[in-house]
Amino acid sequence: MELRHLRHFVVLAEELHYGRAAQRLALTQPPLTLSIQALERALGTQLFDRSRRRVELTHAGSTLLEHARAILAQTENAIAIAQAAQRGEVGRLVIGFMSATVYTVLPSVLREFRGQFPRVRLELREMTLPQQFAALGNGEIGVGFVRPPVPDEALEANVLLREPLVVALPAGHPLTRLSRVSARRLAGLPFVMFQRAPGLVLHDLVTEFCRSKGFAPLVAQEASQTHAVAGLVSAGIGVALVPASARSIQLRGIEYRPLVERSPSVQTALAWRRSDTSPVVRAFRTMAGRVARELGAASRTRATAGSS
Repeated sequence: MELRHLRHFVVLAEELHYGRAAQRLALTQPPLTLSIQALERALGTQLFDRSRRRVELTHAGSTLLEHARAILAQTENAIAIAQAAQRGEVGRLVIGFMSATVYTVLPSVLREFRGQFPRVRLELREMTLPQQFAALGNGEIGVGFVRPPVPDEALEANVLLREPLVVALPAGHPLTRLSRVSARRLAGLPFVMFQRAPGLVLHDLVTEFCRSKGFAPLVAQEASQTHAVAGLVSAGIGVALVPASARSIQLRGIEYRPLVERSPSVQTALAWRRSDTSPVVRAFRTMAGRVARELGAASRTRATAGSS
């Protein structure tokens, strides 16, 4: 039994006329007749009573009709789901992210993706950078929001965001009287520093920037996450150099100032396995890139408007 035989049967059952049924199916009557006969032979029963002038369903035919319609509907649904899966519109995607991206690109990317691909189930896992790189390598997550460089040649990454460093100061600190702070003014001040650990990049980024300005930061305390660094600054432990997006962290007792000097960029990227051919991953990568470009364009427009 073939699906086309069931389709021919359902149309004939609805029309009860070979000519009209054949016309709906874009067939001539002989092929339709042969198809119905083939179905009857496969089932071992007669589906239509042709003893009178009009075609009528037999009891077996009437019973089959409901099930045939259900089978065809399920088949069409399965085909639609398979085609949607190929386009990345259905499925499951596990996403790793670092907490700092909650204040930058992650919310916008997730909102846009869920709006366009509501049938894709997203699972979010907050992870450190080393955890994300390991999870990407073993397939535990499909994509990860990370900071370059990517240490594994089996992984690929696309930079979504570049942001400068800004100075985080305890409220009331003398440097808060300035609209911009020179990095050299931070020499000798206690620093809240990002923790130095494999796979973490901000410690070395800040240290190398300070050394390029003629001093080494005087570390009073270390923390691994941006919100923890900001919290310690707000407690008066020291000053810090943090990504500009940290200004979105709403804490009392902390103020931010841009640097006088040009700082190195803090980058956020989306990483995935080079060998991953998943349409869902491909769709998410495309969406993340588009949203990041739109956010960047909007940010540049605001900066231009603010300076005019």
